Amino acid sequence: MSDEILINVTLTETRVAVVENGLLQELYLERDDDASYVGNIYMGRVERVLPGMQAAFVNIGLDRTAFLHANDILPRQPELNEEGEPVQPPAISELVHQGQQLLVQVIKDPLGSKGARLTTQLSIPSRYLVLLPEVANIGVSVRIETDEERQRLKDLLRSLIGEQVKAGFILRTNAEGVGEEALAKDIDYLRRLWARIEASVGSAKPGQCIYEDLSLPYRSLRDHMHAGIDKVRIDDQATQERAVRFAKEFFPEWSDRIEHYRADGPLFDLYGVEDEISRALSRVAPLKSGGHLAIDQTEAMTTVDVNTGAYVGFRNLEETIYKTNLEAAQAIARQLRLRNLGGIIIIDFIDMNDPEHKRQVLRTLQRALARDHARSTVSEISPLGLVEMTRKRTTESLEHRLCEPCKACDGRGRVKSVETVCAEIFREILRAVRQFETGQLRVMATPTVVHRILEDHHRSIAELTEQLGTSIQFQPEEQYGQEQFDVVLL
Repeated sequence: MSDEILINVTLTETRVAVVENGLLQELYLERDDDASYVGNIYMGRVERVLPGMQAAFVNIGLDRTAFLHANDILPRQPELNEEGEPVQPPAISELVHQGQQLLVQVIKDPLGSKGARLTTQLSIPSRYLVLLPEVANIGVSVRIETDEERQRLKDLLRSLIGEQVKAGFILRTNAEGVGEEALAKDIDYLRRLWARIEASVGSAKPGQCIYEDLSLPYRSLRDHMHAGIDKVRIDDQATQERAVRFAKEFFPEWSDRIEHYRADGPLFDLYGVEDEISRALSRVAPLKSGGHLAIDQTEAMTTVDVNTGAYVGFRNLEETIYKTNLEAAQAIARQLRLRNLGGIIIIDFIDMNDPEHKRQVLRTLQRALARDHARSTVSEISPLGLVEMTRKRTTESLEHRLCEPCKACDGRGRVKSVETVCAEIFREILRAVRQFETGQLRVMATPTVVHRILEDHHRSIAELTEQLGTSIQFQPEEQYGQEQFDVVLL
């Protein structure tokens, strides 16, 4: 099977699915009222400087002030002293002051209660290049691995930009194998775009957006379209027509691969994308062998636990564990991409005794992560059998985008047992009788709780009414959650 990009456009949201060999690998979502700010450039105003955190809060016109760390203000290339050692960076109070206006770019969307993350180190991407307006050097993506190709691209870019240009460029992974004409077109596009941005800076007011990155469909084409993509299917004709015009400007040789999806069935029913999205919201991700991954997100980190489950397919335990961990390593890399999990990630592989098995599992994980567009770092397996890794996070995870905390359990993932609620009701009855003089009480709770009290605790109710000298009525309420109840004085 070939790779495809599926773009589903509706009145309220746009979704982009990247499918590799018939299997969903990545999903991007943009809603009209919840668009991403990453890549946008704003004229910001410093609201507060926090010396203890080496950071500042900056107003860029969003609901919450954004966060700017000192490291994101300093030049990308650290200054060196005469001995060639890095110079101690200045304090945040020496870099910015309250009320100062700054040209800043969003590098991370607001997440949870945190505001957006900013940088003054601007970068503007195109199809093959990233423009660095204030840095005069050339970089090459680490995913272009051959020395010959890296040097070819550097030489070609230098010949195109000349020696007098102050701006720098990074050659993206997509640039591998491209020729002079394609790079020249990108350079011209980026120069014209930067000239427009510079012209807008002088008259910009604090909180004004000076440059807005492409909307999701075209951003996806820019970042994900490559020779291996056989088709791009778009179920909205107007979006498809604009996408073709966009493609003819940046990669005309592939523009004929973008087609309007006209079939009767929903686009995301192809390759079972909707089913895959539903499964990605589950805590458990099954493995083909019968094992499974248990994936838990917390505020601080994401944990992944590998379990053999029902898998007993090999002649000895060590071999069974090894095969399960190998399969899990590839599945974990896919789940991280699909669920858009980032930050600190702890993987608990099943304990292995053979050092070579540990090395092979780690290599498998690293190779599987190589296809991921998000940058990640992976540590060695610790003495406790854990792998610590980080994955760059710029937007919220799939679960946080599509779900909200459960109102019944307040996001805990657990509710009190029926027996626990019954005990709480008895305590509340005693508290009410001691606090108020009354001859009658009414208890309202979910039918399950009321049934348990009347069936299993009827003797306790009889003793309680005799002891307290009061009558108690029980009223089932269908709309109540399991933990919810009321004791009402009549």
